[in-house]
Amino acid sequence: MSPCWSCSPVSISPGFHFGLFFFCTCAYPFTIGNPPLSPFVYDPFGMLTAAQAKTNILRGHPSISFDIISTHVEQRRLTHGSSASVLLKQRLPPKSWDSHMHVVEPERFPISPTAVYKPTPHTFTEALAFESELGVENLVFVQPSVYGTDNSCLLDALRALGPSRGRGVVVVDPATVKPETLNEWHALGVRGLRINLQSVGKVMDKFELEGTLLRHAELARPRNWIIEIYLPLDMVPMVESILPRLDVRICIDHFGSPDLTSWDDDGSTFNPYSLQGFSSLISLLRAGRTYVKMSAPYRLSKDEQMRDLQAMAREFLSVAPKRVIYATDWPHTRFSSVDIGPFTECCLELCATKPGLAERLFRRNTEEMLGVDSD
Repeated sequence: MSPCWSCSPVSISPGFHFGLFFFCTCAYPFTIGNPPLSPFVYDPFGMLTAAQAKTNILRGHPSISFDIISTHVEQRRLTHGSSASVLLKQRLPPKSWDSHMHVVEPERFPISPTAVYKPTPHTFTEALAFESELGVENLVFVQPSVYGTDNSCLLDALRALGPSRGRGVVVVDPATVKPETLNEWHALGVRGLRINLQSVGKVMDKFELEGTLLRHAELARPRNWIIEIYLPLDMVPMVESILPRLDVRICIDHFGSPDLTSWDDDGSTFNPYSLQGFSSLISLLRAGRTYVKMSAPYRLSKDEQMRDLQAMAREFLSVAPKRVIYATDWPHTRFSSVDIGPFTECCLELCATKPGLAERLFRRNTEEMLGVDSD
């Protein structure tokens, strides 16, 4: 993948590409006599701000204007954004799903008083516009932590979209929710219960986690719903030991939410099995009752090229191609400036070596997980 139509990269790594450097003769198109070698910050995931771009230029070039280069980065995004979006739409499998996104409308549906942060509004209409531009037709609304167990906003969005294109994953208190309420939600398209520990910083020991999972499983099992879990990767071994007792399927959010801060990039290849809990996650995927979402990379990796998540993604797709699903995590709460298009592009690239894999990642796996074909 080239940073522009006329130039080729000096070096490139397959998979996820963040902040890679290319020498590009068109980096200064507005100057007389382009310099023969001008560094260009390649940021296809759109995750570097202008300020960040300044700090990611190759060192040792004091004559280079960082302001000019970072401005050019922004200009190129504006110039090529529309055409890139059209090309991405054409490459996504028909009837693709965004398996994890949120709608937040505080004026209509007040935020929980116990919310750990104050979100900005992101409406149902805005969600449809975002997904349309991306080229995704079907949506899974996931209950965000800021609404607690009040699923009113999610259910309103699900009613508006309809069960032919939408599914929902709700948060409930198993001790108080009524079976008839769950049955009503099922008719709207709800197909899962979420347990969110990571967003609120909650830590459970095995005894507490087992009790929580068992209580949710009692509600999910008769409806063939999933239990969606957002927890740190190092807690996954506990889930592995508990799952046989649940008799339900589960889904692990956001690459398993690994702590990647300890990886010291010394030039060596990242080994995902060095992460506590990764082996257990792979074992769960192999067993066939667990799904994992490839989503929210910007929350996890500090590596410009995201080689750590690249290694994890390749292992997921190799070991369990029918258990990995794509999601945007829109509206990228607390990371609102993220452009998810390039991440989506790289997910497609990861699937390019195996026929039918993109169809699996972007559509079929989500449909099977949420019972779309069996409804």
